[in-house]
Amino acid sequence: MPERKYLPLFIDMSSRKVVIFGGGKVGERKALLFKDFAHVTVISTSFTDVLHKYSKEGEIKLINSDISDLTANQIKEFVKDSFIVITATNNPELNEKIGDLAEKSGALINAVNFVGDLIIPSVIRQDPVILGISTTGSSPALSKYIRLKLEEVITPAYGQMAKLQEECRSILKEKVREESERKAILWEILENKEIWDAFTVSYETAYNIAYNIMLKHFEDHNTSLFKGGAL
Repeated sequence: MPERKYLPLFIDMSSRKVVIFGGGKVGERKALLFKDFAHVTVISTSFTDVLHKYSKEGEIKLINSDISDLTANQIKEFVKDSFIVITATNNPELNEKIGDLAEKSGALINAVNFVGDLIIPSVIRQDPVILGISTTGSSPALSKYIRLKLEEVITPAYGQMAKLQEECRSILKEKVREESERKAILWEILENKEIWDAFTVSYETAYNIAYNIMLKHFEDHNTSLFKGGAL
């Protein structure tokens, strides 16, 4: 088998289908990761309470079926049109059988007991900031350890800063002609400790500080184009 070369990507999953075989804790963890991004179906004879909860809320589809007795044609029907198929049963041979059939159907495979096309990383979400962490399968424990460490640093303020940068960037595009000057102002906002601290109070407080930074730049350049006010 040729050496696998994994590339980290961010993919729009909004119209994609993800099928998970196995309704235990592993299947649950995978389903919870994908449910906010894609159409998720979990196939098993039993499901965790968490999966039942999200099924009732319409976020995950559950199919009660004895996976061990599925024929090749039944598996093909389940994985039809899938973008990702995850084999999370406690039967390695069954996982490989499902993986082989799903791969032939054109799906990407993530497996719990063998190396597949796809590695699902440990994820940190502070929307719109998303970080994925992987050791390419060599140590899932280390991936989790790194995530826990980074979660101490990547706080909700990072998501708020991303939103603030987007708002400020839109204003600057209208008022500042030179791209280099726009970048310099955005970096000044990004590196301002007072703004970062203000996020713990409110987004509006941080925005007003950033607004005043931009306003000072406009005043320093004797511009009269900037109109409006702080929140």
